[in-house]
Amino acid sequence: MFNIINRKTLLEYAEKYPTAKNALYEWYYEFLNAEFANFQQLKSQYANASLIGDDRVVINIMGNRYRLVVRIVFIYKVIQIKWFGTHKEYDKIDVTKVKFKA
Repeated sequence: MFNIINRKTLLEYAEKYPTAKNALYEWYYEFLNAEFANFQQLKSQYANASLIGDDRVVINIMGNRYRLVVRIVFIYKVIQIKWFGTHKEYDKIDVTKVKFKA
């Protein structure tokens, strides 16, 4: 099981993007209960996941309509939500440096 930091961040994104709300919650509960030991195990179950450095992983949500950027430290079973937005918004960010802004 993973510890996902911070649930409040997820709730704020769900409020900002109401059409993605259910998909975000689905992702949250799937990853909260996941048992991935490394990125290869995650990738075998989530083929659309991309590792981009600094333990950051990009996950497509709702058939690539949205993108979720998280930092996963597999050894400690911790996931930190860095950013969420539309695919179009994703194309405008530096995914290696972006972080959550309230």
